[in-house]
Amino acid sequence: MISRQWYGLARSERAQDCIRHLLTETFPALGNIPGFVDASILPRTLTTGVQFQVVTRWNSIDAIVRFAGADAEASVVPPQVAEMMIEYDPRATHFEVVA
Repeated sequence: MISRQWYGLARSERAQDCIRHLLTETFPALGNIPGFVDASILPRTLTTGVQFQVVTRWNSIDAIVRFAGADAEASVVPPQVAEMMIEYDPRATHFEVVA
């Protein structure tokens, strides 16, 4: 199993919009991709905004490629989400899940 991790710093006033988008748009769409396992949103409030660590788990790198495209580490950030953000990581990080 592979854990895909990505972070973004959302504008404080848009943080709930970001969560809503993940829960109503992104995560349901991921559920339709073979090999997707689950997802978590880990927010923390900073003085500059709300940082999100989004963690998804996948059965294989091939499943991630079905989501992200040939460059599996490329972030997938729709334009409406990008405008909610102050900054975000253009690359996701993948870790093998051991336990």
